[in-house]
Amino acid sequence: MKNSVSPDRLKIFLAVLDAGGFRAAALRLGTVPSRVSTTVARLEADIGVPLLLRSTRSVRATEQGRRLADTIRPLFHEVEEAVSEAANSMGTVRGRLALNVPGAVVPDILPPLIAEFQRLHPEVEIEIVVENDRVDIIAAGCDAGIRYGAHLAKDMVSIPIGPRTQQMAFAASPDYLNAHPKPELPEDLTGHAAIRYRLPGGTLLPWRLRNAAGETVMVEPPRSLVISVNAFDSGLSYARAGMGIIAVFRNWCEADFRAGTLVPLLEKHWPVLDGPRLYYPSRFAGAPLRAFIAVCQRQAG
Repeated sequence: MKNSVSPDRLKIFLAVLDAGGFRAAALRLGTVPSRVSTTVARLEADIGVPLLLRSTRSVRATEQGRRLADTIRPLFHEVEEAVSEAANSMGTVRGRLALNVPGAVVPDILPPLIAEFQRLHPEVEIEIVVENDRVDIIAAGCDAGIRYGAHLAKDMVSIPIGPRTQQMAFAASPDYLNAHPKPELPEDLTGHAAIRYRLPGGTLLPWRLRNAAGETVMVEPPRSLVISVNAFDSGLSYARAGMGIIAVFRNWCEADFRAGTLVPLLEKHWPVLDGPRLYYPSRFAGAPLRAFIAVCQRQAG
């Protein structure tokens, strides 16, 4: 092994892992695949061990490659934060802010926060990565994530973002209700077609309601249509088309309720859930992230 290894080669190696291949990494880096492949090969020669397993369809890390990536990724993150801190020492916040967020916050919770942040800090480049699964935000190259309580990563600092609570609404289209009896109790849902969401891990998003005593009850209706939670907004389109009853956040349905394209059902049984939270590793809170945290705290009042 050589006494020193080029940081640029290490960065390109991480880019290949993040992109899942040489061609995709080259597109991200603004270069050609052959240069990326050659650079990684030279890095492997420098270190003296294979870092990637290559096939015609995929590239994945060897055990040595995985360990190397896990070690150097946070170090590069710290270097980027140090550079950002130096750039921000004169008072203007500069740099990059990458957020990993679930689709549920994209329509109406996140936009006003981003708009206010950009107004205050126009020199910061913002990247929003939409994922609904639990992710290692550092490994994903993000500064912070937004998730709901049950999906918060461990060993992270978190603060509320957006509404402190959100209500789940149950709704169906007028056409569907013209053809089916309107449910009056939670257990009536078992006799209806349901539009359900499947979580990234494979389980269905549960249907929870409150009974007359205020207790949480689970209902398991027949599945008419199952949609990946990654396509959250498309569920409303199918509900409007009369394909069944849907359970989504109330704030997603308000416009449909006002327009009459969806009808609220079982309103007194709707459950209230904790709102989303911004989470991040405390030792990586650079200037752009600290500025975004301040915006979130001011908006929360």
